[in-house]
Amino acid sequence: MKNILIAFAVFLSQFAMEAQIKTPQQSPKAVLNQQVGLTDVEVVYSRPSARGRNVYGNLVPFGKLWRTGANENTLISFSDDVVIDGKTLPKGKYALYTIPNIQSWDVIFYKTTDNWGTPKAYDEANVALKAKAKEIALPQSVETFTIGINGLDNDSANLDLAWEHSFVSLKFEVPTQKNAMESIQKVLGGATGADYYSAAQYYFQSNADITKTESYIDKALALTPEKPFFYLRLKALVQAKKGDKNGAIETAKLSMAAAEKAGNQDYVKMNKDSINEWSK
Repeated sequence: MKNILIAFAVFLSQFAMEAQIKTPQQSPKAVLNQQVGLTDVEVVYSRPSARGRNVYGNLVPFGKLWRTGANENTLISFSDDVVIDGKTLPKGKYALYTIPNIQSWDVIFYKTTDNWGTPKAYDEANVALKAKAKEIALPQSVETFTIGINGLDNDSANLDLAWEHSFVSLKFEVPTQKNAMESIQKVLGGATGADYYSAAQYYFQSNADITKTESYIDKALALTPEKPFFYLRLKALVQAKKGDKNGAIETAKLSMAAAEKAGNQDYVKMNKDSINEWSK
């Protein structure tokens, strides 16, 4: 009898677990992952909707600390130190708070991340960084609160906040060049032609040391018996940038021939255009 009761109790507990009611959240959770240069950025937040309510100045008062979303803390994390408004924010995870105002917002990166909403006792010692961001009026209303990471380039991006008729954007800078240089130096100890090509390409695109760029593309070509057309294309661009147009033309011809053999008409055209330009 005792065994029967135990079995019945287990059955009821399993049934209760399976019978839990699921309903949609009023402010659904969202996770945003974005790589900026070589830095990983993650934002975890809940997204309230206006639903006909006046948001700023009413639902979200002006001049008061706001959780910048709904429910638990809005969290933002950076895998590297970043620079905001000339100040360094150490890598790590932060609660993202804001103080909305009509013309500008305060954006606050707060060290304590386990609050529900705003902290019970706000402590300036927990403020890792505070910056101002201009508020821009949007012509069209945004129904659901949205955080985005936009304006991406190798060295920076913008943290964008949009809801109702308000848009706020805060630029942050990432240490891409430092990380890339460290990676290049580390890898090139036992590098392949592809490694040297990647290093040369990054140096060229970043307007870094052109002499070192040339040495890297030369090593890439030396380590690669069948010279790829895109290696030769980069070598020609480096030669042209150094002022060696005759050398650039000859290398571009080799790149064009290799591109024709590979059936890549885009590189054929790019080399033809460059040869015409450098021949003037």
